[in-house]
This record gives sequence, structure tokens and C-alpha cells, in this order.
Amino acid sequence: MIMMPDGIVKIHSRMPWHSCCEVRVMQLHDILLLRTSAILPASYIHNFGIMYAVLIKERSTKILRPIEKLIEKRKEEFIRNNLMSDEFIDFIQQNKKPMDKLLSYYACAIMEVETKFRVLDHQYSLEYDRNPIEDIKSRVKSWESLIKKVRRKEIPLTLSSIEESIHDIAGVRVVCSFPDDIYMLADCLLNQDDITLIEKKDYIKNPKPGGYRSLHLIISVPIFLQDEKRMVTVEVQLRTIAMDFWASLEHKIRYKKNIPEDKALYLQNEMLECAEISADLDRRMQNVRDVISKNVPKEEKIPFLGEMI
Repeated sequence: MIMMPDGIVKIHSRMPWHSCCEVRVMQLHDILLLRTSAILPASYIHNFGIMYAVLIKERSTKILRPIEKLIEKRKEEFIRNNLMSDEFIDFIQQNKKPMDKLLSYYACAIMEVETKFRVLDHQYSLEYDRNPIEDIKSRVKSWESLIKKVRRKEIPLTLSSIEESIHDIAGVRVVCSFPDDIYMLADCLLNQDDITLIEKKDYIKNPKPGGYRSLHLIISVPIFLQDEKRMVTVEVQLRTIAMDFWASLEHKIRYKKNIPEDKALYLQNEMLECAEISADLDRRMQNVRDVISKNVPKEEKIPFLGEMI
């Protein structure tokens, strides 16, 4: 930057770009003062300001880029030499194997419970020509979900603590045709001498505030291994088709993000109303079945809950 004899400030076109980075804020301020005296044209000030900002950014980038590359290189070396080493892989496998073994017990318990329900459904079908079960779904909690729950509930990271404190590692969901079928199947399951009821929550008679309805049973069921019998905890959920439809959609909506507060309140009220409509549909369909069953001959009559127990 040169002050000409006539008082006009000019920026030398051959000035090295890196030299421009040495310009200080005070120098830029001085130029702006010159502009207020109508000495420096506005275009000069504008162009110099842009150049000043861009070059400072370029200089910072040139300084930081090698550092970023070095950090990235060190990170790759650490992963390759430590996290991908044979010793570390062996360590993971040794510590993961007991958890995999535990989860396999829960998978076996699910098969036991599913079989019990399928037997009940088959027997009911043979005797009354009707299947009370529409569908059976099951799952074992994933590693990720299990670790998150351990962290959220502040449970010690030991197998015994996980078994004692988390009762929904294995889950079986039974979808029924009518509300009466839910209680009939639950009673038939709990009457079996190898099933132990740990906890029961009836969200059908006492729905959750948001409208959720289902019958939850926490049970203990034996699995027979090569050299031992082991009791395993399973969560059983029984619900109607309508309850399952509502719960599935509510689960998807619940995890939607970035919903404005006013819309969130509207959706909450709408889902609650839908839950009431769903419950009313169940009651009406149950009534239709009851009316039909009362008009058929006695030998063909479909039994009510009290007649099954």
C-alpha cells in the first residue's frame, strides 16, 4: 500500500499475497479514515476489505491443514496398531463371548414361550374351529439397546446384575383377535406348572396416560441345556390387532424429531383420541362375537373366558 504524492492511496498490484496478511486492523482503520476524507475511492476500500478477510482465512487454513493431516494420520495409526491388533480383537472376543452366551439363553426362552402359545392356539383351533392368536412376534434385545439401558439405569456391568435388573431382554408379543382372548391365553399360560409369574401390568384395564393398552407379563421359564436347567426371564405382551396397530404407529411417531411444540401437543391429543376409538372398536367387535356365539347351537358354541377356566 503506497501513499502517492497527490494523496491518493494505492494498493500495489505486485504486492505478494502473503505480505498482505501482515496488514493490521489499525492500517485498515486508517484507510477507512482516508475514505471519509474523500481521498480513497469506495471501490478501493471495498476490495481491500474483502482481500483482507479472504487472505487472513487462507493463511489460517494453510497453517491448520498440515495439523489436521497430522492428527488424521496419528488417528489412523492408533486404530491400525491398537484397535485392529490381534491382541485387542482377542480381548473383545473373550469379553463378548459370555454376553453372547447369555443372550443365547434368552433366545432359547423365547422359543419355549412361543411353543407354549402355538400349542394353545392349535388346541383351541381343533376344539372350537377358531384361532385366538393372530400373530406372534419376538425379539432379543440388541447389544446396543442393552448397553444403553444398563447405562440409563446405572446397573453394574456384570452378567448377574443385568439378569437381575433387566427383565425385557427377551420379549414375546402375542396379537389376539378379541380382548377376551388376551385374558384367556394369559390365564392358560400362567396355569402351567413350569411358569412363574414375576410381575403383571394390565394396561388394558388401566391404560397409560398417552393411550397405550396392552397386558404385560414378566415370567420366568425354564430352558433345558446340555447339563443344566436354567430359569430365564421373558416379557410377554398380549394385545389385540387394534391395540397393536395403534402402538406400532405411536412408536414411530414418538421418535420423530424437530416437531414444533404446538404440533406435538396436537399429535399427542390426536393419538389419545385414536386410542379411545381403537378401544371402542375392540369392544364393539367383542360384542359382535358374543352375539354370534349366543345364537349358535350349544355344541358349536365358542366358550367365554369363564367357561375356559
